[in-house]
Amino acid sequence: MSAGRCLSQLFLEQSPACCWLAREDGAFVQIFGDPSSMFVKSAADLTGRTLSDVLDASTAARWADRYARAFSGETFPARERRGGKQWNVSIFPVTVDGSIRFAGALSREVTVWSKAEQELRHTVLGALKAQEFERNMASKFLHDSVGQNLTALGLQLDLVRMDLSTVSPDACARIAEIQKGLETMMQEVRDYSYALNPSTVERAGLRVALDRLVARVRERFTGVLRIKVDPSLKIDPKIASAFYQIAQEAVENAVQHASCSTIEIAVKSTRNGTSLEVKDNGRGFDPGDLQGGCRGLGLLSMEHYAAQAGLELAVSSKRTSGTIVRAALSDAV
Repeated sequence: MSAGRCLSQLFLEQSPACCWLAREDGAFVQIFGDPSSMFVKSAADLTGRTLSDVLDASTAARWADRYARAFSGETFPARERRGGKQWNVSIFPVTVDGSIRFAGALSREVTVWSKAEQELRHTVLGALKAQEFERNMASKFLHDSVGQNLTALGLQLDLVRMDLSTVSPDACARIAEIQKGLETMMQEVRDYSYALNPSTVERAGLRVALDRLVARVRERFTGVLRIKVDPSLKIDPKIASAFYQIAQEAVENAVQHASCSTIEIAVKSTRNGTSLEVKDNGRGFDPGDLQGGCRGLGLLSMEHYAAQAGLELAVSSKRTSGTIVRAALSDAV
């Protein structure tokens, strides 16, 4: 072996990172570094063995999906978590003589950075609570002050129009036009007030609030958007409000990130209570990223609203079949 290759071998073996090659059947071909903290097995125990031989079923399936993506030519990041430790992983195709022969992986422990991320998450949740308070205040101002004043103004214009009906028909016509514009403004204020504040659910009911949500989303979503709510359900207002907020975040995530053609919202009765399910048929993601703490603002918001209402939030996803967000009482998920 040349001096250069010897140094490369030493570098790979003694690096704090761990890297390995895998065949298309999932077998570990060669491992550099110590994989034991992530896979709970040494390099000697893993080398030559397939994923199903050495990992539990769910972990093996996750890695099999990752290897399949690498063999299709994709390079992508992932996260792994075991106990209190966390790793960032890069997975990539390894080409030999012009064809992809192996899946390569490079992992580095990032537990310290994960703790910093956790602190940032708490900060974000605090900001969400503050934002929720501000939204409620703005909604209350629009509904109680602006909305009521516009209504009173419309009534005053009615009186003026009646007073002028026999004196100046032209003025009455202009007043009527002003009233039409005022009615449009009042409706827009009401709609925006409802969008800001989930108390729409408490005032009008969950189905009505979800119908309004769907109507707004359809203005920019060209796919199919279905909604199913059991009309016989009687839902606690606190839970109904959380369902609405979670549905809103889940639908926004699907529209913005999933590249889906169908979104379904369902509120139904279960043996243990009522559940919400939002399903799309778009591009899913690696569930391992959620286990590792890679949560966007939308998911953080959903977790926040679920926790406030005492709900359990479950998110399942596959890259080939979309994502399902489900919220229910903890013993109903």
